[in-house]
Amino acid sequence: MRERCFSPADGRLVGIELEQLAMPLAGEGDVDHQAVRAAATRLGPLPGGSALTFEPGGQVEISSPPRQGPSSACSVAAGDLAVASCALREVGVELVGLGLDPRGCGPRLLDDARYRAMEAYFDIDGSHGRTMMCATASLQVNVDAGDLGAQTQRWRLVHDLGPTLVATFANSPFAGGAHRGWRSGRMAVWAGIDRTRTRPIPVEGDDPAAAWAGYALAAHVMLVRTSEASFHALRSPLPFARWIDEGHELGFPTIDDLAYHLGTLFPPVRPRGWLELRMIDALPDPWWRAAVAVVYALLHDAEASARARPSAAATAHRWTDAARHGLAHPDLAAASRTCFAATLEALPRLGADAATVATVASFHDRFVDRGRCPADDLLDDHRRQGALLPRSSVPEGACR
Repeated sequence: MRERCFSPADGRLVGIELEQLAMPLAGEGDVDHQAVRAAATRLGPLPGGSALTFEPGGQVEISSPPRQGPSSACSVAAGDLAVASCALREVGVELVGLGLDPRGCGPRLLDDARYRAMEAYFDIDGSHGRTMMCATASLQVNVDAGDLGAQTQRWRLVHDLGPTLVATFANSPFAGGAHRGWRSGRMAVWAGIDRTRTRPIPVEGDDPAAAWAGYALAAHVMLVRTSEASFHALRSPLPFARWIDEGHELGFPTIDDLAYHLGTLFPPVRPRGWLELRMIDALPDPWWRAAVAVVYALLHDAEASARARPSAAATAHRWTDAARHGLAHPDLAAASRTCFAATLEALPRLGADAATVATVASFHDRFVDRGRCPADDLLDDHRRQGALLPRSSVPEGACR
């Protein structure tokens, strides 16, 4: 776990995974996902080197290569997202930055053996797992784990910041056609899934690798692979540690089984040789860029980290409050204001370009300074017009 998941590195790299919901451009009807996949195939490699992949429900993911600094990373991801968006608009599909499909959960479209087994495992406990697979979308920000001497502090800080990031960028207030009381309905869905694999990793102690190992050993085994294309979903709880000790009718685990098990765990921060921050809802352009810049600045600028740490620590366990209330919660609103003030001071020191700084400042003025998050704009539109979906973020004529 130490060797594979906590590789010492602080090259100031950041990678971005933009998941987006695929919606019919006309606003009604179903998406022709075969046409979407064909359009993606015709598109070929994206100019910035990002990978274009699909989630089980047809969500589109743009995964950028790592770059130094938020401006460079956002530029690459934004360029590739724009190319993909224009290609998909030609087949009547719009990519929407929203954390949860407000219309409900559609069918699983990817029929890989892995996804069939995952669905069978999740269905034992209800519908949340299927909804997560087929109707949610997130912004994942990937950062270096840090040098050996700094890993523990960075590990604690990213976890402490988690609820503030959830609240600040909450963007999924509707589920099944109605507001269910959550600003981040996506996080509510995650909270309903097997908690042995979705709860935050404990951060007590000075050894992040040991904490991750303990978490993984206690987490229930989801799948046992009997071949590269055959997966057996477990119907009864089997912690990985017990699988090691007692085995299973399909055998004892190997190191490869452990590595695969780690990929079926979904805590808000997941170490993979780098730190994958998974708690932020999918956002429209340009707001996802603000989230990337805030994460980067608070982790890579010593003054910003020191300034943000006390307020983040004070709200470190407010995951449910963050998902339900967003920045309407006064403690989370105060933490967000502190984090944005620290970010805006740090970005010029980190070499961020003027456009990145302006985007963060705009988000601060529109949302943070007013105790609001993007979900509040969606709720306002719904009250005024009955709309469940955000207005298109693609400017008229942008794809010509």
